[in-house]
Amino acid sequence: METNNTIAVAMSGGVDSSAVAALLHAQGYTLVGLTLQLWNQRRLAGREGMPESVQGRCCSIDDVYDARRVAEQIGIPYYLVNAQERFEEEVVRPFVSEYLAGRTPIPCTLCNNHLKFDQLLQTARGIGADRIATGHYARNHFDPERNRWVLSRPADRSKDQTYFLFGLTQEQLSRTLFPLGEMQKPAVRTMAAEAGLELAQKPDSQEICFIPGGSYSDFLKAYLDEQGQPLPDNSGELVASSGEVLGRHEGIHGFTVGQRKGLGLTSPTPLYVLNIHPESHAVQVGSDSELYSQELVADRLNWVSIAAPDQPLRCSVKIRHRHDPAPATIRLQAGGEHIRATFDEPQRAITPGQSAVFYVEDEVAGGGWIV
Repeated sequence: METNNTIAVAMSGGVDSSAVAALLHAQGYTLVGLTLQLWNQRRLAGREGMPESVQGRCCSIDDVYDARRVAEQIGIPYYLVNAQERFEEEVVRPFVSEYLAGRTPIPCTLCNNHLKFDQLLQTARGIGADRIATGHYARNHFDPERNRWVLSRPADRSKDQTYFLFGLTQEQLSRTLFPLGEMQKPAVRTMAAEAGLELAQKPDSQEICFIPGGSYSDFLKAYLDEQGQPLPDNSGELVASSGEVLGRHEGIHGFTVGQRKGLGLTSPTPLYVLNIHPESHAVQVGSDSELYSQELVADRLNWVSIAAPDQPLRCSVKIRHRHDPAPATIRLQAGGEHIRATFDEPQRAITPGQSAVFYVEDEVAGGGWIV
């Protein structure tokens, strides 16, 4: 694949993407800095349940200032790309719909799969850059035997972000550089400091960019109120595995599988959310041992480093970001529309709406969404 020497760097204003810009600039590449403006950070500030402060979150206005300052410091052109309308349509609204339906979506994966890489590559081409570079901790390379681009876990396993990248297409992988894939995070901070970047010790962002305070239910109420829509009445019963009604709840959107706190029940032993039934609005609760399951079904599949397997595939399956991939066998079902994964050992709190990502050793074979 022929490429030119111009690379668009996705600059989030954090230390990782800033270090990537400094590294590639030192290597002699022609760079352009791009930041996606995804969400008006003050949009819901001050509404009921929403804090006035919007500090310390991914993609905040402070991050935009930091990204621009780094671009100026290393001497590269910089553009702020307004993607707020698309972000709301493709990330925020699906997030709201999923939560109201009793599922637990991952907005960062939705953002990567449907918006960030697509928008960045589209903008990059418009300004004469064939490729983009990001600060994600991941690795990719082309395997001529498979005639495929392969996505792999990074050298720094503690920073592995491949779970959020399973939706990338072959075209996107072919146009993306992950310069930090072989590096450890402390070395990245050292590199940023040696490049004279003031944000070398800037803390990593922890919260979802459009949910200040981390309360999903407060965000749902504030967002729907802004839209002039009432919060749907999806209140219902809290039931035990036996079917016994233990109490009532105010809405299934306030629960996720594995949740212990906030159930409003007293019990001699801890109770956890086992299942959420959107049709009846019932929330099933039970003991920790009842949270374990040996199977999952996932749909909306994307095969990355391999083609869709026509035979059972031995792999490891990761069911949440902080979950260690667990050995399993996956089988295509329904003409390839979804897979069924059978784990060697039962896994705790398999949650509808989350991603299931399939690994063969270090490679991301593919992934899908748990149903």
